[in-house]
Amino acid sequence: MHLRRARPEDYDAIGTITVAAYQPQLNDSSASYAEHLANAAARDLEAELWVAVGPDDREVLGTVTICRAGSPLREVARADEGEFRMLAVAPQAQGQGVGETLVRHVLDRFREEGAGAVVLSTNTHGTAPAHRLYQRLGFLRCPERDWSPLPGVELVVYRLELA
Repeated sequence: MHLRRARPEDYDAIGTITVAAYQPQLNDSSASYAEHLANAAARDLEAELWVAVGPDDREVLGTVTICRAGSPLREVARADEGEFRMLAVAPQAQGQGVGETLVRHVLDRFREEGAGAVVLSTNTHGTAPAHRLYQRLGFLRCPERDWSPLPGVELVVYRLELA
């Protein structure tokens, strides 16, 4: 497995993987969010879209969206913080370290840029493995920054101070 920036030929796989990863959190009223998750091409224009790929450089195993300063996809980051969104791992690759590798890449990118911390927001429903990953990597909950983008959708914020 290795990481690289997403390419247009990856977009369909990225969209499929991301929607599948978020499926437990989606409901009838979140059809527009499912479309947003599937639209990898738009994310790649508005942020940095990264993929973990297999040895053949074709099979997309996972993806993450890095929202640097100025990205319209930033939701909770402050000026001195980096943010990432839409971490997703293909079902066949789960439990193999793909998610952790992607998050560590995010942390390295923001360290290189001099960010003081990295933040993310995540749904409380159906994301226990992701929460365990964030906690294992040292992210701490920031309940004072929790928020709700839509009625019935509660997001919690995690933050990691970068050394």
